[in-house]
Amino acid sequence: MAADQGAGGAGDPVTSGADSEPELRGVDLARRALEEARAAARASGKAVGQGRASPRKGGVRALRRRRSGWSGAGPDDRDPQPLSALAGSLAKSRGWSGKVAEGTVFGRWSAVVGEDIASHADPVSLTDGVLSIQAESTAWATQLRMLQAQLLAKINAAVGQGVVTSLKISGPAAPSWRKGERHIKGRGPRDTYG
Repeated sequence: MAADQGAGGAGDPVTSGADSEPELRGVDLARRALEEARAAARASGKAVGQGRASPRKGGVRALRRRRSGWSGAGPDDRDPQPLSALAGSLAKSRGWSGKVAEGTVFGRWSAVVGEDIASHADPVSLTDGVLSIQAESTAWATQLRMLQAQLLAKINAAVGQGVVTSLKISGPAAPSWRKGERHIKGRGPRDTYG
């Protein structure tokens, strides 16, 4: 019975004849080959590491590129900049930021408050932080007065805090009864439609 078990039974590893070491297969064979490759690399003086974590890539050429100002694939200060960024930095350096923000209120009115409101109301003037808005009808003027806090929040979000501090909303200009050079002070004509 002992002779049968030593002759390579079903559960025994297959042995090679001379060194009586088991024959490696699959993952074990790959590990052995990797260990031998690492040992050969160490013997030849190369650095052996795990994966891609080597200290410096590219050698002397890459070091020269870094020192000479080569930018590489990432963004850099020397890359072309958008015109809006350059205009913004110029306005800030010259002290024009306040005037540019005021101009943004008028120039981008529909983007700041929305298309629906912009089609029925227009900004008229901006003096000392008070933005005067004229609505096309008294109904729209009333609606805008009720939405005054939301409008002010939208404007401040678009142009910055402190540019517009309050809103003065008015309806359309009423017709004037004043005709000619001479007139009498008071309420004007009262019984014209009767």
